[in-house]
Amino acid sequence: MQQQPRILGGDRHLNLHELIHALVEDGRLDKKNSDEFLIPARTGRLEIHPLVIISQQEWDDLARPGKKLTLEALTQWLAERAGLPYFRIDPLKVDVTAVTAVTSSAYAGKHRILPVKVDQHKVVIATAEPDIRSWEKELAHITGLQIERVIANPLDIARYLNEFYSVSHSIRRATSDKDDGQIPGITNLEQLVELGKTGSLDANDKDVVQIVDWLLQYAFDQRASDIHMEPRREKGYIRFRIDGVMHQVYDMPTPVMTALSSRIKVLGRMDVVEKRRPQDGRIKTLLPEGGEIELRLSTMPTAFGEKLVLRIFNPDVLVKDFTALGFSAKDITGWNQMVNQPNGIILVTGPTGSGKTTTLYSTLKQLAQPEVNVCTVEDPIEMVEPAFNQMQVQHNIGLDFASGVRTLLRQDPDIIMVGEIRDKETAEMAIQAALTGHLVLSTLHTNDASSAVTRLREIGVPAYLINATLLGVLAQRLVRTLCPHCKQPAEVDPDLWQALTRPWKLSGEPTFYAPVGCDECRNTGYMGRIGLYEMLRMTPAIRSQLGPDSDAAEIRRIAVNEGMVQLRISGAHKIAQGLTTMEEVLNVVPPDSEI
Repeated sequence: MQQQPRILGGDRHLNLHELIHALVEDGRLDKKNSDEFLIPARTGRLEIHPLVIISQQEWDDLARPGKKLTLEALTQWLAERAGLPYFRIDPLKVDVTAVTAVTSSAYAGKHRILPVKVDQHKVVIATAEPDIRSWEKELAHITGLQIERVIANPLDIARYLNEFYSVSHSIRRATSDKDDGQIPGITNLEQLVELGKTGSLDANDKDVVQIVDWLLQYAFDQRASDIHMEPRREKGYIRFRIDGVMHQVYDMPTPVMTALSSRIKVLGRMDVVEKRRPQDGRIKTLLPEGGEIELRLSTMPTAFGEKLVLRIFNPDVLVKDFTALGFSAKDITGWNQMVNQPNGIILVTGPTGSGKTTTLYSTLKQLAQPEVNVCTVEDPIEMVEPAFNQMQVQHNIGLDFASGVRTLLRQDPDIIMVGEIRDKETAEMAIQAALTGHLVLSTLHTNDASSAVTRLREIGVPAYLINATLLGVLAQRLVRTLCPHCKQPAEVDPDLWQALTRPWKLSGEPTFYAPVGCDECRNTGYMGRIGLYEMLRMTPAIRSQLGPDSDAAEIRRIAVNEGMVQLRISGAHKIAQGLTTMEEVLNVVPPDSEI
């Protein structure tokens, strides 16, 4: 094993005063700050890592003007000074089952180390104490593997040391309690029956409860929008969707996965016994810091068991302003003019997962004043909001969108939100509501804004009713935004850029950026998402085009001539602002955008 240079010397823990002097020596800290800190520091806080104490002072980092000596920056400095690699622990990229098998929780906790990678020949161990090496030979002897040390954030090591071993222990104990986990899958199309082995895990078993709690908190911490629990022949897989992209998180024995699904179904007040037909449910949970999160549950029978998807809705999105959602100043003005009309229909279009629900809920939240009665009919109710009167579609008792709107019209509403216009009957009821003096908001699945107008004609709505009621259409998409920590200026194909932006000419020369990838964004180059919007407002020229032979292309041409910003142009603006890339925009703009 390669001998690394000591940072302070001796096989001992880091010393707070010596670290501060080392920071001054390396030109990272002002000596005045260190002198003022030495007196109160003598009291000592042995249980807190010295880097944590230093980061809490929020001192300026002399090597990075305008930035502070954060814990992450201090950890990177420590790694460089110790001559060891710096490692940012990303729990999504750690094989928890494999690393927790390297050593016991007690041993890792005693030496404050955490295995983060392991293969046939080597194990990578994260530590925040580069001068402590007493454990290294011992662990190499026990495992028979080469030891590679890396420096990681001490708080991350403490956190994931607890989380990794806790969930791994719970899974092992839950499995071993039931015949070493050798339990055949339930509702398996290719059931593998092992004779002489019986039993099943209880959804209320304390270990199962702990694993579910960890899974939900883990998803919230990772900014996941969906949790997928997928049964397979040999084991079950858990995946998160983050910024629109799926990430493998964990795999676990089939009986444990089945017990987790049962536990979540219990929480969602679903029929635990019924595994042959799809079910829907919802959970509302409190975060440790006090906030609320809603989860919408959906089950589906598959070849190897019941697949469960949890869609996560954060009520905080309802209080976001439209600028944070990606609206331009022009979009906000036009949207506010439409939604503040006393009556008419406003449509929001786009594919599944394009942010339509967020736009509608944010709008309704803004409109739901004490003097206004806001009613919705949804399938299902996405987020429960106290400011609205929300009704759930229930097809098994004949309560569909059309009958739901008919009921709402008797409830003295001012504003009605219809989850989706799917058929002629629902469209006619929405138009009837608009004609009788109500503002109606709804969604429609079309590629762009102009296609929504012709889709209503295809459904069977007469042109004169569209003319009389439709106020406008908002088409939208979501694109991933570049990570602000690592994006770098880049060149783009000028011909492609010209094709994307024509006939618009952006003022000035934009600076294009490309994704790079860093620890903050899990080396994806992207962090978060933002909306692209295309707003079509019904003008006399557009209304004149509505007839039996309405043409979406002609409506689009007129709308663009009257100032409508197309989705691709909205995307070009986001590219020019350094928020996203051309590849992201081209991936989501409609195929008929003539690029």
